[in-house]
Amino acid sequence: MSTEARGQIAYIGLGSNLAQPVEQIKAARLAIASLESVEELAFSSLYKSPPMGPPEQPDYVNAVMAIATTLPPESLLQCLQAIENSQGRVRKGIRWGARTLDLDILLYGEMQIQLPHLTVPHEGIAERAFVLYPLFEIAPELTVPGLGSLAELRDKCPRDGLERIA
Repeated sequence: MSTEARGQIAYIGLGSNLAQPVEQIKAARLAIASLESVEELAFSSLYKSPPMGPPEQPDYVNAVMAIATTLPPESLLQCLQAIENSQGRVRKGIRWGARTLDLDILLYGEMQIQLPHLTVPHEGIAERAFVLYPLFEIAPELTVPGLGSLAELRDKCPRDGLERIA
């Protein structure tokens, strides 16, 4: 596929802490890769991390996926939300609560997007070990638009209990 035909490189964060999280992440990876106008470029190791939100929930399994896509950011977001829903995601209004699947557009090319339903680079990307470490694993030379070098961001971010899953 030519660079022009590939479109933009985007990075997707995947997370789950319910209903067999490792299997949820694997199924989401296949679903994303099978989307029309999407080509998988790289996939990080799986990582286990303590929950960010309410403490009475299981640890998360996280990963980051690099894709090439010709889908516009909002269309990609709609596709990702449809995958979440198909895998049992229920939006209860509890921020950072337990979930079967969470798919986030972390980066979309060099774009900076501020919409009510989509922020790119993803909000809080610079403070989240469960995003920075797997992202660094697959794209160590990356620069995060408006924030700087991924390597520098990762180096400033403590692991906070993040563990790579063998």
